[in-house]
Amino acid sequence: MTPAQSDFSLLPAAVRLFLILLLATSLSGCAGLKSWFGFGESSTIQQTAATLAMEGMDDFNVGKYHTARKKFEEIMDRFPFSPEAMLAELKAADCNYYQGNYPEAKVLYQQFEERHPTNEAIPYVMFQIGMCDFARADRIDRDTSGARDAIQSFSRLLRAYPDSPYTAEARSRIQAAREFLVNHEYFVAVFYVKTKRYGEAIHRLKYLINVYPDSTITPTAKNLLARLQEGKPPKMGLSRWLPDLSMPDWTLFSADEEKMNPPAEKKK
Repeated sequence: MTPAQSDFSLLPAAVRLFLILLLATSLSGCAGLKSWFGFGESSTIQQTAATLAMEGMDDFNVGKYHTARKKFEEIMDRFPFSPEAMLAELKAADCNYYQGNYPEAKVLYQQFEERHPTNEAIPYVMFQIGMCDFARADRIDRDTSGARDAIQSFSRLLRAYPDSPYTAEARSRIQAAREFLVNHEYFVAVFYVKTKRYGEAIHRLKYLINVYPDSTITPTAKNLLARLQEGKPPKMGLSRWLPDLSMPDWTLFSADEEKMNPPAEKKK
């Protein structure tokens, strides 16, 4: 036995195994060694939370919401206690919202509010919860829960943060959602007329006129009510009595908001 062999046999077993593996991989070159220990080009180098956040924001800013959401979700999964985790929570909700996943986005916004109730982004988060509800509103002849929920959500924002940057738009959207619900009530009344259930139509129209006297559909409702009370219900062309079936454009109510709350310099 040579001195070298004797020295090698005296080494700990783990060290000897490492040297054998090192010798074996060296025979196939550096590439083999890198591949053995996971440093090859095909291996995935662990990205930091900061890198993922930067890449996620880059994708988000150009509308690549799907890939951005994946990066934000990876931050939440792998780095839940990192400084970037809070940003990832909020932007993951935003990604779902802009992808049209409104129920999923609402849940994420609500979770953010629960976890970070004093965060400066809470007014925005509450506004976005309302937007998720508002976006779910379909047509007046279908489910109206989105409009009802939107009114509640936006009203909660106005109570909590009456002077937030989202106040004016929230109020306008509340008005639009209310108009949507009034149009639904009127649609039902017209349906009763169509099916010759005149007593139910009259009851519905009276309710609408009393509860929503300032609605844009109220003058038409009064005309229809008068026809029914005179015993002259419209027999043909009922479609012309119907309002638009979709959600009213909320920007149409912005002028009313400005009249109610003029800029500070005009309040004199």
